[in-house]
Amino acid sequence: MTRRVFYLAFGATVGILAVRRVSAAAEQWQPDNIVHRLTIAFEDFLADVRESMSEREEELRTSLGLDGSHDVVDAPSL
Repeated sequence: MTRRVFYLAFGATVGILAVRRVSAAAEQWQPDNIVHRLTIAFEDFLADVRESMSEREEELRTSLGLDGSHDVVDAPSL
């Protein structure tokens, strides 16, 4: 009798945990949640692109002398 109660409680616990896990997985695949996750990922991607663009622009400005660190005196004369 004690084994039956144990296995009944064990089965109910496993069943509840399985239903909760499946429900959570199903919730993640709802269209609104997918759109939300994609929006966040896209915003993160754009932030990375903007940061890379700024870094590259700074590299180009420095290499071309457009950053204000060079004087007109430093410029080669023709």
